[in-house]
Amino acid sequence: MKLITRDTDYAIRAISYMAKQGDKVISVNELVKALDIPQPFLRKILQILNQKGLLKSHKGKGGGFRLSRDPDNISVAGLVKIFQGPIKLSEHIFKKKPCPNARTCALKKKLDNLEKKLIAELNSLNIKDVLEV
Repeated sequence: MKLITRDTDYAIRAISYMAKQGDKVISVNELVKALDIPQPFLRKILQILNQKGLLKSHKGKGGGFRLSRDPDNISVAGLVKIFQGPIKLSEHIFKKKPCPNARTCALKKKLDNLEKKLIAELNSLNIKDVLEV
């Protein structure tokens, strides 16, 4: 199980780099060089972030992207949801059907509690926090 996938990692890295640059418009080529991320993956990720309102695109000569929100208003949990969907540690599926013991399963209760703590921690972690590490 991967908690953070490649796309989410690339998004966090790109947004963090852009946050360090302030309000400057950053070209895709600059991001590719600075972060060593393959251009096709990065373009796709930046377009998704633009569609979700986290970035603003600037076309033409000197074009690129810049953050449309403050880094402290971009949560890691929000980025995980964009690229991976809802955070789930265990879906309790057995033979493609919901587990019949889900209501009484002690492991399910422990995993659900752990999932709530993880989501709360990721919700409290924002890009500004990542920059300070």
